[in-house]
Amino acid sequence: MKSPRTILITGASSGLGAALARGYASPGRRLVLGARRADALAAIAQDCRTAGAIVETALVDVTDRAATAAWVVAADEAGALDLVIANAGISGGTGGGGEAAEQTRAMFAVNVDGLFNTLLPIVPRFRARKRGQIAVMASLAGFRGTPGAPAYCASKAAVKVWGEGMRGVLADDGVELSVICPGFVRTPMTAANEFPMPFLMEADKAARLIARRLEANAGRIAFPWPMAFGAWMIAALPEALAGRLLARTPRKPARF
Repeated sequence: MKSPRTILITGASSGLGAALARGYASPGRRLVLGARRADALAAIAQDCRTAGAIVETALVDVTDRAATAAWVVAADEAGALDLVIANAGISGGTGGGGEAAEQTRAMFAVNVDGLFNTLLPIVPRFRARKRGQIAVMASLAGFRGTPGAPAYCASKAAVKVWGEGMRGVLADDGVELSVICPGFVRTPMTAANEFPMPFLMEADKAARLIARRLEANAGRIAFPWPMAFGAWMIAALPEALAGRLLARTPRKPARF
């Protein structure tokens, strides 16, 4: 979509969500920002207002299906949304001795159910209007599971594949959907990693790249390209070979 005027972003208080909010902030543009941390969200909102944007904020826990749906629908009724970016997510891994059941369930509750809670209420509205754009925040980690972060990889694989399938479904109604698959981006989420992160990208640069590719209606926005190519190649390898290569990858710190 060219120059969306009204944009809703979840997970907007930090990381890529905050960078996208700042990047889209411009005179006359309406930003609807949701997150769980009030102080951080207020700071981002002020930055966006300073840039001239009209900003609405809400404390939103995307795992709350009813509350999230009510927020999205109310935002759309107040003024038709053009672009919805389902960005909210958490990470965690097996560093320190394994992956707790609580971590696995939390990962899917936020990364998968939270994304559905955000998008499913707006999909029929976009289809009825025959316009609108959706951005699904997946990850290069969703191309193939790794021993370092099984639940994170699986949750991102789920939304990646769902988004790829839904793109074809929604295209018939004039609705655009893009699946975003970032590599390592400098955010509070990656700050917890205690291992080298090749091709680490600054969040503002990643946000600019995402915005350009969304404007072009790219089906998959995977970056940086060397990491994207590597993820694609590993996913295409025979299981035995891929397993041996990934067995030596570093473990992401556990969240719980």
